[in-house]
Formats: sequence, structure tokens, C-alpha cells
Amino acid sequence: MDKEIVVVDDASTDGTTDILKRLEAVHPDVSFYYKEKNRGKGHTLKLGFEHTTGDYVIVQDADLEYDPNDYHKLIRALDEHNAQVIYGSRFSGSYEDMSTLHYFGNKLLTLITNVFFGVMLTDMETCYKLMPGDFVRNVNIKSERFDFEPEITAKILKSGLKIREVPISYRGRTHSEGKKITWRDGIHALFTLIKYRFID
Repeated sequence: MDKEIVVVDDASTDGTTDILKRLEAVHPDVSFYYKEKNRGKGHTLKLGFEHTTGDYVIVQDADLEYDPNDYHKLIRALDEHNAQVIYGSRFSGSYEDMSTLHYFGNKLLTLITNVFFGVMLTDMETCYKLMPGDFVRNVNIKSERFDFEPEITAKILKSGLKIREVPISYRGRTHSEGKKITWRDGIHALFTLIKYRFID
């Protein structure tokens, strides 16, 4: 299977850039893009999508809360479930160190997604989304922060693509370890779901 790794650095200052430049120089399947200004997850993913060339794209956060060893589960599910989009579900798999706020926030936003769009997802907010390359390169992503997840989910479902889920593993970080998402992001996610279901 041919593969490519597209890395986007959202204006880090910890030396990550130097490491990525060295990796790009010796690995032809790695491409690296640096942003001079931090713009958030949604903006970063949009830039990354524009530089992909593959038939399918998997999103991977750099903090490794999600285990890349689960990739094969998502890829295999394309054929097993006859679906175009595969989500990795933490709640049908295993998870550790998820705060109570994040747990119930994820559950609530997933429930609202199911009600709005008539689906039966267990983890709308998951990072692990395997999507068609043509779709992600052409979809108009407007969210710049963590409201990317509800926006892309809404646009996938409104496009007619089918989402299936597979269980994955997850080990969350704490705020002291660098976890940036807050309750305010949950509010933004809720309004994003409302916007893309009833307005846009």
C-alpha cells in the first residue's frame, strides 16, 4: 500500500520544526509545512488536506492520544462495512484518562449529532476519521479551531457519504500536559452543529 505523511506544524516553538525538516529530507513519503502564526486545528487540517494526494486520508493529532497501531482497523473497515468514511470510536473501544467534562461533553455532542442527522454514532468528536481524499481536498472547511469535528461530520453526512465506526484505543492528556480544549470549545461545537444542520 502506497502512503504519504503530511505534517503541518501550527507555529510550534519547541524545536519540532528542525526535527520535521530532517525527517522530510530523508523520507520521500513525508512532506512538511510550517505555519508562521498559530491558527488552530481546523485551519491546520485544511492546509494539510490541500497537500494530500491519496485516495483516503486519516487525521492524526501529534500528541499521540490516539494510537497509530489502530490505522489498520479503519482501513480494513472500508471493505468490511462497505462505507466511504470510517470513524474510530473511543467509546466502543477503550479509553483512559478522559476527564468527566470531556466524557459528558463528547457524549452530548454525539447525541445531538445523531438527533440532527438521523445517525447512530458513538463518537462524533473522535480525531480518527478516515475520509476520501477527493472529499477532504474539495470540502470548504470554515472552522479554525476544535469545531472542525462537528463541521466535517455535518458536511460528510449532508453530502450523502456513509459513516461507520470501529473501536479504537485512547489515552487522554491532562490540561497540565498540554490539553487545550475547554468547555468553550464545546459551546462552539454545539452552535456549529446547529449552523450546518439548519442554516448553512
